[in-house]
Amino acid sequence: MLDTFPVPSNTACARLGLLARIGRFLSTEDDAASALSEVLRWLDRDQGYARGVVTLLNDAEDEIAADITAAGVPTDTGILMRYRPGEGITGRAIATNTPIYLAGVKPKDGFLDRSGLRQGLDLARLAFFCVPIQYRGKAVGALSADRPLSDVGDPEGDLRLLSEVAYLVGPFVQRRRLEDRLEAYQRVHVATFDRLVGRSPAMEAVTRLAAKVAGVDTSVLITGETGTGKGVLAQLIHDLSPRRAGPCIEVNCGAIPESLVESELFGHEKGAFTGAAARRAGVFERAQGGTVFLDEIGELPPAVQTRLLRVLQTKRFERVGGSETIVSDARIIAATNRHLEGDIVAGRFRSDLYYRLNVFPIHMPPLRERGKADMMLLADAFVERFSREMGKTIVRIDTPAIDMLTAYHWPGNVREMENVIERAAVMAEGDVIHGHHLPPSLQLNRYQTKPGQGASSEDRGFADRVANFEIELITEALKDTSGNQSQAAKRLGLSKRMIQYKIRLYGIDWQRFK
Repeated sequence: MLDTFPVPSNTACARLGLLARIGRFLSTEDDAASALSEVLRWLDRDQGYARGVVTLLNDAEDEIAADITAAGVPTDTGILMRYRPGEGITGRAIATNTPIYLAGVKPKDGFLDRSGLRQGLDLARLAFFCVPIQYRGKAVGALSADRPLSDVGDPEGDLRLLSEVAYLVGPFVQRRRLEDRLEAYQRVHVATFDRLVGRSPAMEAVTRLAAKVAGVDTSVLITGETGTGKGVLAQLIHDLSPRRAGPCIEVNCGAIPESLVESELFGHEKGAFTGAAARRAGVFERAQGGTVFLDEIGELPPAVQTRLLRVLQTKRFERVGGSETIVSDARIIAATNRHLEGDIVAGRFRSDLYYRLNVFPIHMPPLRERGKADMMLLADAFVERFSREMGKTIVRIDTPAIDMLTAYHWPGNVREMENVIERAAVMAEGDVIHGHHLPPSLQLNRYQTKPGQGASSEDRGFADRVANFEIELITEALKDTSGNQSQAAKRLGLSKRMIQYKIRLYGIDWQRFK
């Protein structure tokens, strides 16, 4: 093990040996978290720099988070150490890209101690060091630690040592970030191929946004009509994120009685209300290290909106009927099919909660706006899935059925199409889904008999079914004969005059099969 090498006694030699050991160690390590934790341990053990923390600037460059903390620093403490560039000593070191030394820690110096690590210590007797972690001259994070002021004989030497450590850490962090992005890019293409089916510009934009936001903990608000796939997108963002090993818990805010919403989200203590026979952990407690997906967020009662706002602002909450404050380490993704701006005006939704949730909005387009190509990609994907699940060998959808699918306006969006294709797969007896396998609501959307022709209104249901079957037969014959009406008529046992009459009656565009 590298950390068992003998450490020279001379201070300068010891520091040089430490730097060499760190350089060799980082050149071979893949796990950034464990590697940087080990570096902080060596700084504490060999040089006396206690309570070391590595904070990194996120990809959006709007938040600095304590990603790595020294041994003995609780994980939930690191969660609290989040800053904006320029905020506190850490934020200032990154914003100005310069090392900072405090000979005795004082609040007036801008020292926030947001983690509470130094509570109970005599801050005036501590020396605090914070140096920027740079990559190609740009600050990407900070390394901070403290030691007793009485042990500091050469503060400039201490800053130089920590700056050299940060210099070694910078390229390592950036290399791991680039490798993580490459892995994320590959995961995006594999995951979206199976889940977010579609190649329309609108869906490509959704995919790009999901890939960008997955790597950070920014709150996401997904909007769109019912059935567009908001839940699928939320699960995809979780699976592409660093939190993918943790749970992703979905809560339908509109399906839970108002009296139980608080208990579901935040948990409750024994005896908090009638029926609370035992303590129960809420969603935010069970989702530690993972993601909470709040579907239909617009249905939350006002009192719960207030508590949710506090979680978003401070990452803290209490169980119903309890006094213990719990720190939440769960990312929040919300979704709604409502017009929340209108609800804010009407006083049904808090504006401050909306702005906290709507940091990174993604709109899921309705199926009717995605184009015929996406409709058919979805239909084919559902056919393949249900064919496999039902043990059938359905290989295609015939032309009349395609016309009906692409002519329909899909008020229920992707969810409705999924149900339609499942029904058609059940009805299909061969290897092809025909138009008459589709629900009546889809049939004859493209081709309909003209007013005054065919059956009377009271017989329209029967006449429509007969017409639909004739359209299907004629369309398939024209497709098989490349639009040749004479050959199509021969295949159907009709005269050319009869098939031409039927083509005019139903408005079939025979030339598109040429």
